[in-house]
Amino acid sequence: MTAWAHLWCGRPTRLPAWLAFLIFGLVLCASVAAPDYDKLLNLARQRYGQRAVDTVVSWRQLVEESRELSPAQKIEKVNTFFNRRIVYEEDIVVWKEPDYWATPLEFMGRGTGDCEDFTIAKYVTLQMLGVADARLRLIYVRARIGSTASVAHMVLGFFPQPTDEPVILDNLISSIRPASQRSDLMPLFSFNGAGLWVGGAAQSSADPTARLSRWRDVLERMRQDGMTP
Repeated sequence: MTAWAHLWCGRPTRLPAWLAFLIFGLVLCASVAAPDYDKLLNLARQRYGQRAVDTVVSWRQLVEESRELSPAQKIEKVNTFFNRRIVYEEDIVVWKEPDYWATPLEFMGRGTGDCEDFTIAKYVTLQMLGVADARLRLIYVRARIGSTASVAHMVLGFFPQPTDEPVILDNLISSIRPASQRSDLMPLFSFNGAGLWVGGAAQSSADPTARLSRWRDVLERMRQDGMTP
């Protein structure tokens, strides 16, 4: 059994207090409807300038052209779009904060962001393309960098079928690979709009709307930007 198997089979485990607190701050609580593209473009122009407008226009084109594709084609196009267009940078550099969760507009507007920002943007875009929330999970992992060092990292998992192993969309590498081929990643827990799963729990271990969170702040900023109802 691979390290990833506990995301969908096995027994739940007790969480450290810090992790339980963090999880309640991460869960997603809404589906994404069609955005107000005119408002997004105006905000991109006002806040970030023409380069951001060009990125948002290209993103809208991606969405419009990908609606009729298969799920596998959709995840490939979305993963490639963000990995090629956006440059990785840590929050302390981009936002002068140690941990800031950017909306997709902020992410595209700045043209740079960290792993959470890549993952959120991909997740939101795939939801807009009609990929079922049950087939997507944002997954917190420990990523091995080099021979020994490991860092906290986030990736997006896509499940071809509910009981399949996920394939991983990651900003660290360009290719989408089955989780079993990502020996550099050690999954900790996963979550989506329906809830969160830790330690192999078969059911969600928390109510996504239970508490105020960093993600709720992101959702509110997305709403203000015209990305959610």
